[in-house]
Amino acid sequence: MNKQAISFISVSVMLIIVTIYAGMTGSLQVSLTEFVQGIFGEPSDQMAIVRDLRFPRMLIAIFAGACLSVSGVLFQAVMRNPLAEPGIIGVSAGASFVSIIAAMLFPTLFFYTPLFSFIGGMIAFFLVYILSWKSGIQPLRMILIGIAINALFSGLSQMLGATNNALVTSISSSVTSSLQMKKWSDVESIVIFGSIGLLLAFIVFKWCNYLQLEQKTAKSLGLNVNLLRWTVSIIAVLLASIATAVAGMFTFVGLLIPHIGRSLVGSDHRVLIPFSALAGALLILLADTIGRTVIAPHEIPASVMMAVIGGPFLILLLRRSEQIDEH
Repeated sequence: MNKQAISFISVSVMLIIVTIYAGMTGSLQVSLTEFVQGIFGEPSDQMAIVRDLRFPRMLIAIFAGACLSVSGVLFQAVMRNPLAEPGIIGVSAGASFVSIIAAMLFPTLFFYTPLFSFIGGMIAFFLVYILSWKSGIQPLRMILIGIAINALFSGLSQMLGATNNALVTSISSSVTSSLQMKKWSDVESIVIFGSIGLLLAFIVFKWCNYLQLEQKTAKSLGLNVNLLRWTVSIIAVLLASIATAVAGMFTFVGLLIPHIGRSLVGSDHRVLIPFSALAGALLILLADTIGRTVIAPHEIPASVMMAVIGGPFLILLLRRSEQIDEH
């Protein structure tokens, strides 16, 4: 059995174990027997409550992790930069800001929040792309512009939140990414749109591999590099936007998982994309489970857990890049 197969099996098994543990543990605890019976048979009273309150946040955590991780893989392929990630380059912040604006202007269209998030994500990415373009894509410049765009949209969202408008406050609560009080309607949104995005991401895995080539080499193969780049980018924005609209803003997920994935299964996107989806699902579900159980009955938002994990990882990654450049 090769390293790729072992990695897939290991992550899949860990995801199953964490899912069962997350379902059993919390303010209401159920036994393994009750948990299994509640899924495949007649649930107990406690399990019925768990199924209605805990299962939606678990499924949202799983799909959000998968969407954000694969989005990071796609952005890194497009930008040819290992630091590209929707939370860092401003796509998630743009998606969140436009969602809040839409909620203020069109409160009756709350159902279309994912669409407004996608528009916001595209606006943010377009700004990053245009402002960082200088005779071609410059990876470092793109990241720096992205950080500035992220700060801009995050600041604007906080300004809107400071108005104390009840509607703005309610829509802004999703940005905290605590995953509390999620409903089955939220699950429906992220499952439908997230599944479409993940399927599209896998379909274009060859294009992601082509984007790793030098631009001259890709053009010599008869490829329209700009078309490939924009198509993959739109799919990446879709994945990040739907995750932000339903689960809130998470940073570093799309940075951590692709790097771990490349070290375990390699750089072929045919394998890297599905592995990243599984590993990302595991990471967010684990972060949310730890956050709501480590100091129970209080909770640490999953986004905070990810920041604690991702910050040191980014520092280590930058130091490693500097060491490689020195040699």
